[in-house]
Amino acid sequence: MRPVRTWAAFAALVMLSFVISPAASAAPVRYEAEQATIINGVVESNHAGFTGTGFVNSANAIGAAIEFSVPMTAAASRTLVFRHANGTTSNRPATLTINGTAHSSPLFPPTGAWTSWSTMSATATLAAGTNTIRISATTSNGLSNIDSLTVDDGQGGGGDPAPVEDPIPNDPVTSGLGLVLTEFATFPQSNPVPAPTDSRLVRRARINHLGEVPGIPGRKFVPDLNGKLYLVPASGGTPTTYLDVRATVGGNFFSGRGLGSGFGFVTFHPQYVTNGKFYTVHSESPNQQADWTQSSAVVHSVVTEWTASNPMATTFTGTRRQLLRLGFGTYIHAIQQIDFNPNTTDGLLYIAVGDGGRGASSTIPQQRNVPFGKLLRINPAGTNSANGRYGIPPNNPFVGVPGTLGEIYSIGYRDPHRFSWDRGGTNRMFLGHIGEHTIEGVYDVRAGDNMGWSDREGAWIYNKSDPCNVYSLPSNDSTFGYTYPVAAYDHDPPPGWNCSSDLGRAIAGGFVYRGNAIPALRGKYIFGDLVQGWVFYTNESSMVRGGPLPQVYQFKIFNSSGTQTSMPSLAGDSRVDLRFGLDAAGELYILAKANGRIWKVTSTNGSAP
Repeated sequence: MRPVRTWAAFAALVMLSFVISPAASAAPVRYEAEQATIINGVVESNHAGFTGTGFVNSANAIGAAIEFSVPMTAAASRTLVFRHANGTTSNRPATLTINGTAHSSPLFPPTGAWTSWSTMSATATLAAGTNTIRISATTSNGLSNIDSLTVDDGQGGGGDPAPVEDPIPNDPVTSGLGLVLTEFATFPQSNPVPAPTDSRLVRRARINHLGEVPGIPGRKFVPDLNGKLYLVPASGGTPTTYLDVRATVGGNFFSGRGLGSGFGFVTFHPQYVTNGKFYTVHSESPNQQADWTQSSAVVHSVVTEWTASNPMATTFTGTRRQLLRLGFGTYIHAIQQIDFNPNTTDGLLYIAVGDGGRGASSTIPQQRNVPFGKLLRINPAGTNSANGRYGIPPNNPFVGVPGTLGEIYSIGYRDPHRFSWDRGGTNRMFLGHIGEHTIEGVYDVRAGDNMGWSDREGAWIYNKSDPCNVYSLPSNDSTFGYTYPVAAYDHDPPPGWNCSSDLGRAIAGGFVYRGNAIPALRGKYIFGDLVQGWVFYTNESSMVRGGPLPQVYQFKIFNSSGTQTSMPSLAGDSRVDLRFGLDAAGELYILAKANGRIWKVTSTNGSAP
């Protein structure tokens, strides 16, 4: 836990802020665009809904700009909110410059009409004195119509303008309850292609999930990022190969760069026994046309539908077709998981798309006309998508909204690594979201949600000019409509830690236990840290949207002989690469890439809240 300021020191700092710095008060300050310096544009008032006396309509030219002067008595982090309208069907990209230094490259998306006003926000550290905040067009289409710039206090209502030193001081507590693990299966050695340059990719087998084929009791499946889909006997033992995705795809298959590259995930259609359909996501070299792509793409994520000739067969024969192909500008944060909601039989496929590593320095996760940094929901049996290979469900939350992809179910993600549904109770969807440098969070996901990245990291401001820290929320935070975690833990780096290095913290999303074999686990959301191998839980009933973060507990780990151990010891490596699985009966499994093994949770030891 990081040191926390005393209340007396905090109160003194608050009083000082109010005495000497009007700019640090809780009230946001609005700067009207028509009163700013206008470079190649005019003031107009012909579209209703503006504030002040008008808005600025820039010329359709590169470099058209508006320059605001914002005074500050002391340097501090601030939230900048541009109010704009874009009545076209295309983005109006811009450069945000602060005191002559480029800060970010926001896209002002279509708002549906020139009378429909929206906001684009960013956080930045402003200097003491007068700050020049300039928004400049980067294409010949010019800017959106700009109504105003609002500068918030960035302090959550008049508190400390400094970074939050310990965002979640309530650290995970070691529980009196332990999990007893019994070895279930060991997988053969596999190797990435091309040969990796990152030692973290050198694992026994890069297994990352266990599930059970719907309608075929006992048939468990496990994907390996290096290419193979395995079947495992109902009671465990020796895996057999059902499908070699790498061999089928051929030379384009790619798993040698990036921790998530390769055969990332597989899910079976709820009616697999009758229709033979299952779905995979894998990585390829970027030598084909993508449906959407980031600039200078280095890898593609490909979602594929496979149709088995005989669903009951233990090796695959059949056909495949591509549903979706996305290009990513880095080797990280591509498509992680695809899955069906087990609580329904609607056949709608959820696709967790990362930000491609671009969100930390841009607004991509908030841009609604691209799939990056979004959770998508599609109908594989439909054809009304832009590429004609899948359908867009009519009840998706953004269908018909101008400038927004109908595929989007929720937005604002960095690395939406794993999600699952509670198969009992409220049937809620929980998603484990890997943070930048500070917060590992679990979200209760609902249609239309905005999880905030990269304006927020967890329930704190993420400042693109200071990515190593987070800041308290502004006093008007509720107006932004962000959704915050229902469980979380922070990184707690040691003093002097260099935030450009890998501290080794990354959440492994898990499951709410609703099985019958282990009553002590019922109603607990079980998750972990994939690097350290910590296995956590919190009570599902305590995971409340808008409520306080619940206590996170860490399980003790016991082997099948009842001896206390740890996941690094069981995995034979300090980097466990932990994942979770669940069978049709709701029983829990723990996987480690480090030594390619799976353990079944067979009982508990001790007791806990």
